[in-house]
Amino acid sequence: MARREAALSVRSAAYNPCRSARALALGPFAAHLPHFTVVSMSNVSTAPTQAFKSKTLTAALAFLFGWAGLHRFYLRGAGDRYGWLHVIGSALGVVGAWLMWTSERTSLAGWILSVIGCVSVLAGFLAAIVYGLRPDERWDAKFNPDTTRRSQSGWTVVLIVIFSLFIGTGYLMSGLAFTFQTYFESQAGGNGG
Repeated sequence: MARREAALSVRSAAYNPCRSARALALGPFAAHLPHFTVVSMSNVSTAPTQAFKSKTLTAALAFLFGWAGLHRFYLRGAGDRYGWLHVIGSALGVVGAWLMWTSERTSLAGWILSVIGCVSVLAGFLAAIVYGLRPDERWDAKFNPDTTRRSQSGWTVVLIVIFSLFIGTGYLMSGLAFTFQTYFESQAGGNGG
């Protein structure tokens, strides 16, 4: 029995990479120093835990600041490309609105840039509707898979969706009415009437 334990201890010493590296590094002094065992951390997660992502806050950010992409930055961080597209699109829309104002709605570049800005704003409203209508289970499966806290949407999300629908639709209809009015005024003015 003692012979078998001695064979196991010799075998485990031979397979211990820390002991052989230590012996190489310290040479003859290795036998006189205490031996520390390295514990494997393969089952222990060293990654930081993911923060809880609120569906209500995401829908509110998309409703209020969707044009700036804040809902995307909240969910995916500052490196989100689509969030930056919202920022760029909104900035181009502001430049387009300025060009249209200064040219009395005759600047083609102003029209193009304004449409890009409007798409960014409307995408924010649409994101608020889509995020707000997503079931809590699907939301948690996508954005909160590693957290124990679960989403519990209430009337706040419903109100955000309703306001996003009304205001987004009103914004779209106003933009279309403004565009058609400008077009028909330019046609009537060009025909001498």
